[in-house]
Amino acid sequence: MCVMFQVQQGIGKPSVYHAVVVIFLEFFAWGLLTTPMLMVLHETFPKHTFLINGLIQGVKGLLSFMSAPLIGALSDVWGRRSFLLVTVFFTCAPIPLMRLSPWWYFAMISVSGAFSVTFSVIFAYIADVTDVRERSTAYGLVSATFAASLVTSPAIGAYLSASYGDNLVVLLATLIALADICFILLAVPESLPDKMRLNTWGAPISWEQADPFASLRKVGQDTTVLLICITVFLSYLPEAGQYSSFFLYLRQVINFSPKTIAVFIGVVGILSILAQTLFLTLLMRTIGNKNTVLLGLGFQILQLAWYGLGSEPWMMWAAGAVAAMSSITFPAVSALVSRSADPDKQGLVQGMITGIRGLCNGLGPALYGFIFFLFNVELSGITTIHKTERNTIIPGPPFLLGACTVVVAFVVALFIPDHPTPPATPCQTCKSSASLAGAHTNTPLPGSDEDFEPLLEDSNV
Repeated sequence: MCVMFQVQQGIGKPSVYHAVVVIFLEFFAWGLLTTPMLMVLHETFPKHTFLINGLIQGVKGLLSFMSAPLIGALSDVWGRRSFLLVTVFFTCAPIPLMRLSPWWYFAMISVSGAFSVTFSVIFAYIADVTDVRERSTAYGLVSATFAASLVTSPAIGAYLSASYGDNLVVLLATLIALADICFILLAVPESLPDKMRLNTWGAPISWEQADPFASLRKVGQDTTVLLICITVFLSYLPEAGQYSSFFLYLRQVINFSPKTIAVFIGVVGILSILAQTLFLTLLMRTIGNKNTVLLGLGFQILQLAWYGLGSEPWMMWAAGAVAAMSSITFPAVSALVSRSADPDKQGLVQGMITGIRGLCNGLGPALYGFIFFLFNVELSGITTIHKTERNTIIPGPPFLLGACTVVVAFVVALFIPDHPTPPATPCQTCKSSASLAGAHTNTPLPGSDEDFEPLLEDSNV
């Protein structure tokens, strides 16, 4: 009876739109704090702000790497809804502490990394409610929603902060986070099929399943998943570092005003929404999943090189447009790895990808902060560097390093198989059931003659 009660919770049938609302509210709340967080970060750590910011994000990312496989494995057994609640709650828990105690705020941000894996649970939720052919579009919609949450929220936060103070912004962000939690409690239904939860309810979670290093070792058992994971690591490492310091970089080195930064975020966000909805769907149907990933990596190389070599504002705007097109990479990669997993392993395999991204979130900001520190790119107040000082430094050395790592990721992605491997035999399935992604069966590329695969529609398989 308890299980049936849990299944009936929520409004309507589980759908992609439930996941979209959860993601939008969570990141809209954090987007409001973009400008106030820069001020609090500088006030709390007036020296070496880049470096401290990198260390804070580094600890958070490393904890995400450690916890993502465990949370993914648990969601495969006990359902997605309860873990959506846990991840959103602890991710948003530091928000009200920003004005109460900045030191506790940054400490809680670091510790909350253990639960900041909402994307892995959301993508597993989507895998439960979509078929293979719809999945890449659904992932693109979620990624576009993430971009949409950042289109208006930083500008709104900056305006409210300037007009009414940071306290109102923090209060509003806290209320939106609470609304997200209430939405999960009252409106989000469980997506994991009742049959799968009944079959696995009470099943033990071994340390081997939860150990992130064991998960990484298992990756090597499947060449396709291994290549995808290496591609994710090498491409997301510079992206994570860029995300943690780019707004500070625009403000300090390129001389963008807070208003210009807000407009920049909005324009790039709108372009990203278009890229991850219209263009992603079109590309997946015409050139296929793998080639879409390669195209996104190519845009990312161009974007990072432009950020690194550019020293004028117009160059940043041009590179921002290219960055919007590079945003198609992550949903395309998520769809690719999802096709390599059994339905009851979606949480684990998405947790593995989120764990690798968490590792990048730990290494990327610290790496960028350290390189900025080496090249004497530091805040001396929330002002700008004088032109005489700008001439003594390389405009963006970490971005050039990031472009080089994405070049390597592009080369690795070239070796990802184009065609599906034959379905595993029952014996092979038994032998591989303990592996990370279960029996490995890739699907044909969307739009191809073999797009429909009857075996994939058979739940018994």
